[in-house]
Amino acid sequence: QISIPYSTHQPAEPLDKALFASKLMAWYQANKRELPWRTTDDPYKIWLSEIILQQTRVAQGLPYYQRFVEKYPSVQALAQAEEEEVLRLWQGLGYYARARNLHACARMIVSQLDGKFPSTYQALLRLKGVGQYTAGAIASIAFKESVPVVDGNVYRVLARVFGIEEDITSSGGVKAFYAFAQSLVPLQDADLYNQAIMEFGALHCTPVNPRCKTCTFQSHCSAFHTCRQHTLPVKVKKIKVKRRFLHYLVLQCHGQLYMKQRQGRDIWAGLYDFYLVEDEQPKALHELDNVLVSMMKAHALQASSTPTLYKHLLTHQQLHVYFYQVQMTPQFFQAAAPLLHQSGSRAFTPIQVQALPKPFLFIYFLKKELYL
Repeated sequence: QISIPYSTHQPAEPLDKALFASKLMAWYQANKRELPWRTTDDPYKIWLSEIILQQTRVAQGLPYYQRFVEKYPSVQALAQAEEEEVLRLWQGLGYYARARNLHACARMIVSQLDGKFPSTYQALLRLKGVGQYTAGAIASIAFKESVPVVDGNVYRVLARVFGIEEDITSSGGVKAFYAFAQSLVPLQDADLYNQAIMEFGALHCTPVNPRCKTCTFQSHCSAFHTCRQHTLPVKVKKIKVKRRFLHYLVLQCHGQLYMKQRQGRDIWAGLYDFYLVEDEQPKALHELDNVLVSMMKAHALQASSTPTLYKHLLTHQQLHVYFYQVQMTPQFFQAAAPLLHQSGSRAFTPIQVQALPKPFLFIYFLKKELYL
């Protein structure tokens, strides 16, 4: 629930594009956070920060940025790394496709572009994992090209200040906002302007309880003068969330855990998890329709405790994850070994498990339940 600040209900004063840019940049100079990627024009470090900060708060992303720069100080160093190393360093940030694209892009730049970043917006768009927003950020900040950046912060600022009612989830709305954002970027100081509008949306014109009473645009802001802070920007499309029920068998034998690397294009690709039985609904272990579970029944082998349930919300999925701890007997292991091999499951010592790249949910489970 947004608390609507005081409003005069008087018409907003006209605001031309030059005045908007100058007021915005003046606010930024007085209020900006000191962040390491703002003290460089190195396209590698700017690109790295933008990829890390996609769908990640600055406070969470900053330590990751620092660790990446320390371990991989150049795009060449990142390109030479193994993907598993990159995923391990990324562990806990989520949206792991970003890490895989980051690594693949670094290799592309080194192998195809002689280790040099493209210097224009259009050329940057051809890089793997680089969309309009990231290309705009690199082009404007590293190479001073007069192109916009348009993310959630920018949508919110422009929609509220200028009273834009285009739906930001529609293709027409996206195009309209981008064109308008482009018209606002000054020919000079595009880097300063773009960082200013992103920072203003992040710190001042926030989604909930924006700081309207102390806003530099108060006399000009359409949303403030019409009490529409809670309705702008317009976002019509609702995200459909799919519910998934993941039943994991945490198989143990002789002090080792059996884990496998996830493949394909599903969630957590490239990370390690346990033997998985997915179903359309939650079930008790003995109810699962699975060959390994049937073998457990035949050997009278049961989970050592009631399953641990975790709920994990992704952008389009709600995961209900059950962990069943199973201590395998020698007889059961001998019978199940071919099936485990077929599934890709391998034995790891506790120290090896700690070094594997894993989803944050699994890190939490291992620490809480198995003290790893």
